[in-house]
Amino acid sequence: MPGEGLTVDPAIPDKTYFRIGEVARLLDVETHVLRYWESEFKTVRPVRTRTDQRLYRRQDVEELLRIRNLLYEERFTLDGAKRQLARLRREASPAGGGDEHERLRRIKDGLLELKRIMQ
Repeated sequence: MPGEGLTVDPAIPDKTYFRIGEVARLLDVETHVLRYWESEFKTVRPVRTRTDQRLYRRQDVEELLRIRNLLYEERFTLDGAKRQLARLRREASPAGGGDEHERLRRIKDGLLELKRIMQ
């Protein structure tokens, strides 16, 4: 079935925030494509700096990678990709949870990196 087994590319650098140009290079798309996907897929919400620059979180980059794969590799339409992502989230949510301490540590690290970037 299309969209099954979507995996996240291990080539994503191990950092919390990415500028739009970095994300465009990682996904091999133009920056205007990322801005369009951001308007269509509400699960992608980059943080904005005081100078209004987009900073994509790692989870945004992973979601954008899923979107790109659904649209370009699996050949879904926009609506089909939205439905597929919603289905995958529903299937993943009961198992969810994970280590709460690790999740909080990553949030803290991300906030500290954002503070450093914005200074």
